[in-house]
Amino acid sequence: MALDPKTTCYDSACAQSFQLYLQHSGEHKAIIQCLHNILPGEFKRIGVDKSSLDVLGVGSGGGEMDAQILTLLQSTFPAVPITTDIVEGSSQLTDNFKALVAKTPNLQKIPFAWHFMSCENYEKQVKAKGDMKKFDFIHMVQMIYYVDNLADTITFYQSLLKNNGRLLIIVEAANSGGDILWKTYKKELTVDTITDYRSSAEVIACLKSLGLKYEEHATPNTFDITECFNPSSQTGKSLLNFMTAKNNFYESFTPEIRAGILDLLRNKCSTEKDGRVIFNSNSSCILVYA
Repeated sequence: MALDPKTTCYDSACAQSFQLYLQHSGEHKAIIQCLHNILPGEFKRIGVDKSSLDVLGVGSGGGEMDAQILTLLQSTFPAVPITTDIVEGSSQLTDNFKALVAKTPNLQKIPFAWHFMSCENYEKQVKAKGDMKKFDFIHMVQMIYYVDNLADTITFYQSLLKNNGRLLIIVEAANSGGDILWKTYKKELTVDTITDYRSSAEVIACLKSLGLKYEEHATPNTFDITECFNPSSQTGKSLLNFMTAKNNFYESFTPEIRAGILDLLRNKCSTEKDGRVIFNSNSSCILVYA
């Protein structure tokens, strides 16, 4: 069954904005700290008496988080073979991931199956084949915003878990700066790649409605967005592009909307410290049980 990869906002100019955002925000560092705190214990429970371990990364991007997760899993079970399937719709980020594997010796020991498509198309492909590979651990890091139907997506991927498996969903925290921005300007922002913004509040409400067992771990983070208020700053422009999921923030909105977004970012999404504007970028690590 041939399926076209779904267009993502992580190719071309947006991929560059994403990389700058990662460098500037420290988001990955905060998430990695959370993973190191919670995953070793989870992996010990997941891997009990298993002769092999299968991992699925959904929306894995450039693979930075996958590398951390797989390294933690290898260190927990050094003698157990691991397989990894990757679902990613961005050709540019998939190439980055493959380059990361090529220069990381411990990752080269793991067989990777690459699925260049959206998570919805992966679901269609799996169902069409009627051959559902099951996984011990599935992770979705900062990608749940892009799925068409939240409940259907969670239901499907949770159904792929083996006995005692876990689904990890990492998402912006309720009442974080991103949550406030996207819900305040929902009409203006949810028009392109993100058509229905969700934070941890929506994910947890969905898990409760589905009757799924889960646990939530707070992942605090802040970063300096002072450059966003300097119209001549290229860093500021790139951050604004990524935070609003636009190719060009300044051309995408009317002057009134631009001013309103900048005012909100400064006064509702951030705090000021020593003359700098510090954005609340808290996220949430949610572990869903099989």
